[in-house]
Amino acid sequence: MNLAIAKQTQIDSGFYHFINDEVLPHTHLTAEQFWQPMQNLIAELMPVNQSLLNQRQRLQQQIDHWHIARKGQALDQQQYQAFLREIGYLEPEVKDFIISTEGVDPEIATMAGPQLVVPVQNARFALNAANARWGSLYDALYGTNALISESEEGVNRAKQVIKASKQWLDEHFPLANGSHADVASYVVYYQHLLAFFDDGSETGLAKPGQFVAFSGHKDCPEAIVLKHHQLHVELCIDRQGDAGKLDHAAIDDIQLEAALTTIVDFEDSVATVDAEDKVMAYKNWLGLIKGDLTAEFEKDGQTLVRQLNPDKSFRGAKGGEYALPGRALLMVRNVGHLMASDLVLQADGQPSPEGIIDAIVTALIASINLDSGSNSRCSSIYIVKPKMHGSQEVAFTCLLFEKVEQLLGLPNGTLKLGIMDEERRTSMNLKACINAAKTRVVFINTGFLDRTGDEIHTSMHAGAFVPKNAIKQKPWFQAYEDSNVAVGLNCGFAGHAQIGKGMWPMPDEMAQMMAQKSGHPKAGANTAWVPSPTAAVLHAMHYHQTDVTQVQTQLLSHLAQSSMSAPLRQQMLQVPLLGTHDTLSEQVISDEISNNVQGILGYVVRWVCLGIGCSKVPDIHHVGLMEDRATLRISSQHLANWLHHGICSEAQVLAAMTQMAAVVDKQNAATPGYQAMTNNLSENLAFNAAKALIFEGGNQPNGYTEPLLHHYRQLAKSQTPEQ
Repeated sequence: MNLAIAKQTQIDSGFYHFINDEVLPHTHLTAEQFWQPMQNLIAELMPVNQSLLNQRQRLQQQIDHWHIARKGQALDQQQYQAFLREIGYLEPEVKDFIISTEGVDPEIATMAGPQLVVPVQNARFALNAANARWGSLYDALYGTNALISESEEGVNRAKQVIKASKQWLDEHFPLANGSHADVASYVVYYQHLLAFFDDGSETGLAKPGQFVAFSGHKDCPEAIVLKHHQLHVELCIDRQGDAGKLDHAAIDDIQLEAALTTIVDFEDSVATVDAEDKVMAYKNWLGLIKGDLTAEFEKDGQTLVRQLNPDKSFRGAKGGEYALPGRALLMVRNVGHLMASDLVLQADGQPSPEGIIDAIVTALIASINLDSGSNSRCSSIYIVKPKMHGSQEVAFTCLLFEKVEQLLGLPNGTLKLGIMDEERRTSMNLKACINAAKTRVVFINTGFLDRTGDEIHTSMHAGAFVPKNAIKQKPWFQAYEDSNVAVGLNCGFAGHAQIGKGMWPMPDEMAQMMAQKSGHPKAGANTAWVPSPTAAVLHAMHYHQTDVTQVQTQLLSHLAQSSMSAPLRQQMLQVPLLGTHDTLSEQVISDEISNNVQGILGYVVRWVCLGIGCSKVPDIHHVGLMEDRATLRISSQHLANWLHHGICSEAQVLAAMTQMAAVVDKQNAATPGYQAMTNNLSENLAFNAAKALIFEGGNQPNGYTEPLLHHYRQLAKSQTPEQ
């Protein structure tokens, strides 16, 4: 049901009442001050939004025609770059500059640590992610394969966890003499932490300044707070605790400051396809901002309630209160420029740009507690904008933010921008993109999943791509990762903004994550995405291992002595195609098809039929992978590319789909509400959505999956259970 607000538009009634009844009363705005200006802003910027989308299409058509005209020829890099400059795909070089964003919280500007991304639709997950500012090192080591052999169990495993944790303390918080493993008790003496051993001897920290706070009595503290690389660690002491009973010094837990920031996601990890879905998502965002969001769930036969953690308070080592945030700093990821929403319908029935509505509503909600500092202590609102193509789209987003600030009566510069460096035209012109937002930008990161999908779609007609896993091994990928850091540092991000790295996709494989993700801080990134609060604790260990500030200083010194932009750009333009003499065996082709198809079906069936936008989906080898629309974009585009160039046939893909549908049904047999695809493949909406994503993938705008997913999910929602 829609509610007419003005002659020009219709507002969904649920949306209208939500804003009027649940949001506006917490702001200084009346309904009259909000609705008409909102409609005016949409009407003003809607044509600009469409013009930018048209520009994407024109550029892609020109690139397609260029490759088609040179079919069978090797890609000449000089000709290719000249062509891309001629059509405006490669933008003119920007003179050196330094970003000037003001009012940035230390979690973004000066601290280095993990970052979570969580679907806003799932209240329990959102609360867990917000609370992931702190996490148990004991739990993270005990419950995963990160450091302890999976063969260890029970008390022996607990002792191994304590042993590994004490070794970690020795590495990053060493005593002047001896080991934390041999400490019998800790005592606060004036401004110092003393450790006593069984023989009565004592020692202090090798770096006394690492002790910053405590709670309880000085002679028998209940908690000791240490600090290293600006990250806090809390030693929780309790001789009656489960772990404290086993520990010589009665340390019952070691709490690490972990997820400094959490991105509450309205985009790739959710399935919000209509006004009803969006209002529920906005309600969860409102609950997070107000601090009253709760979630009930069953565990071990008991009903538990999850809510937001309070802040922490200790006694400072030098006196006074030592307060620490109990929750991650919340950022919000809006949708991109592509999709439209029925929240606001134009007079002709046309839906309005969802990205414009998102900016207005998420900022409106975030403004509620802006002055209280309950989220940002610098009175800033952090909005991550995905899937922007080039500097014009970034400039448009900055214009949108400026207009939203005016609408909401916020000071200029309140809305800060996170730029997802995940589209080819953005990564090739990253410096120009940052320059367009130099007074607002607080974040860039490499979204390698979408970036790979866009790499395939952009060069769809250039030739057949190498197998999916080999794409990341080609020169373009490392050049892209290196360029992101180099450009960010050259533009003054060190000490002012985040340079981020992408997601670890295997939430159960923490040993592999520990081995591989250590490279992110060593590369100069001061944040990186992790798939869970537990992973955040483990990844936090890497930021104790590596001083990112020092790494960035060293990189800046190297960058000042060399010009990397031109070589990196050239490498990024090396399209990862099969060579003229490369051959793929029938087995390799068959395995690649099956792997892609299984991943597509496993994700799409949950998205379309259950409305789950992000979940752990077992792959063909039954390894759980975190899947969202970005991973779907890669798989569907890769198959579309191989079909277009005759590497595989439609019959092969359809046969694999039939076979993999049975595999996916078996993997999901225990999922509540799941309905098997194989009961009726021809009529199953998820199966048909997967077919469309593959066989129509080459014609989708920039290879995005949203239009087709939204269509089939809307069909699924329209059907009653009896049907």
